[in-house]
Order: sequence, then structure tokens, then C-alpha cells
Amino acid sequence: MECCMPKHFLMCRPEYFTVEYAINPWMHPEAGADRDVAVRQWEGLKAAYEELGHEVSLIDPIEGLPDMVFAANGALVVGGRAYGARFAYPQRGPEGPAYLRWFAERGYPTLEPAHVNEGEGDFLTLDDVILAGTGFRTDVVAHQEAQEYLGRPVISLTLVDPRFYHLDTALFPLDGRNVAYYPDAFSPGSLAVLRRMFPDAVIASARDAEVLGLNAVSDGKNVVINAEASDLQLELKRRGYEVIPVDLSELRKAGGGPKCCTLEIRGEN
Repeated sequence: MECCMPKHFLMCRPEYFTVEYAINPWMHPEAGADRDVAVRQWEGLKAAYEELGHEVSLIDPIEGLPDMVFAANGALVVGGRAYGARFAYPQRGPEGPAYLRWFAERGYPTLEPAHVNEGEGDFLTLDDVILAGTGFRTDVVAHQEAQEYLGRPVISLTLVDPRFYHLDTALFPLDGRNVAYYPDAFSPGSLAVLRRMFPDAVIASARDAEVLGLNAVSDGKNVVINAEASDLQLELKRRGYEVIPVDLSELRKAGGGPKCCTLEIRGEN
């Protein structure tokens, strides 16, 4: 199955992946993680994108940065401009400059952020607006900084459940106009905003949210999604989407899924 419009993704091979610290509720260093399994599962995700016709670029992994595989957190790229990440935890701090340098070296205009934000982890781009999460990893003032730099309206949404510490664990765009989300991840006011903006949204169950089923990537026709999110897959098929299930169970030990591994590069130079 080919995509309707090919996308350009940036990914990072989990060469140094491990779970050696805990900065979200998914991470349990005492349980460990199998790097070889993580690499094999990541390669399956990359292959799925390429089979759909998407372009995948790679950034070199850096030893000592086990979470660099989660490329989505590294920046936000809209209209060919890269807004950099400034991580909330020092363990991931060097990732922000590494990703921004990758874009700068390829001629993208870049902005080093003044405020804490974790890239596409908390910024999800639709046709006309950017949905932005706050509450755990991204300061709300970063939403304003991104809006000023990118010239797109940014809608702030407050996350309230630490398991869903990034917006991309609780919501994903189905296309440029609609989304899927898990209601209990959001504050009452933010949930009211989502209901007003997206009356036809796909609503995920707690069971599917708890296997990071919403950490998915859609090209508007095909949805690459964690294999365990069974009810969500059925609803997506009912809505006419092609579903491509993938197994990223090893990377989920660090709180990541398909979207966490995938930074979309919008608007080529």
C-alpha cells in the first residue's frame, strides 16, 4: 500500500539504546532492555515507512545518549524551518543541539530555543494549527516561542497523567484536519477544546492508550501503529484507513513508540 503523499522522516538507529535511568513512568532500569531486539524492531519500523514510499533520513547516534532513538523529541520542522528542542532532563540535554546541528548543516533555518520543549513530542502539526502539549516536559512559553518563529497558530493543551507525558503519547493527527486521542490524558478545559475542534475525532480506550497506541504515525491514508492497540486498529479500519501494525515493545520500555522514533521534516529546502 502506497501513501497518498510521501513524507520525509528523520530517524536515529538505537545503536546505544538502553534503559539506565528513569525519567518517565515507563522506564524501569532494573528490568533492563535488549539493544539488539530494539534495533531489529526499529529496522522494521523504518522498512514500513520505506515500503509506503516515504523518505527516511538518518542522524548518527551518539554514545551515551540512549534515548536519541526518539527522534521526534529532537526538533519541530514546519515550512522548512527547524525549531530546536531544549530537554527538561539533563540526561537528554545534548540531544537538542545534535539535532539542530543536523538541520543547520543541511541549510535549514534554525532557532535554538530559549524555553524548555521536547520537539514533536509536544508539538503536533495539522494543516492550519499546531497542537502543543504542556504539563510535564514542555513549558507553555515555548508554545509562544514556536508560534512566533514558525508563523503558525499554536493551541496549548494541558496533560494531566504522567504516563502520557508527551502530547504524542495521547494524541496523533489522522490527517491535516482530524485527530485520534485519549480523553483522560487531558485537563477538563483542554478536553473541551479538543471536542470543539475535532467533533469527529477517533476516541481511544484506556487499554489502547496504555500500550501507547496513540503514539502512531498517519500519512492521511495509512496508520503505522503499535500492534497491541487492537480496538483502535479496528476503529481506524472502519474509518477507511489502512493499518500497519508494528512491534516496538522493546523501545516501549523507555516510553516510546512509532511516533517517538519519527521526526517529520515538513517543507523541503
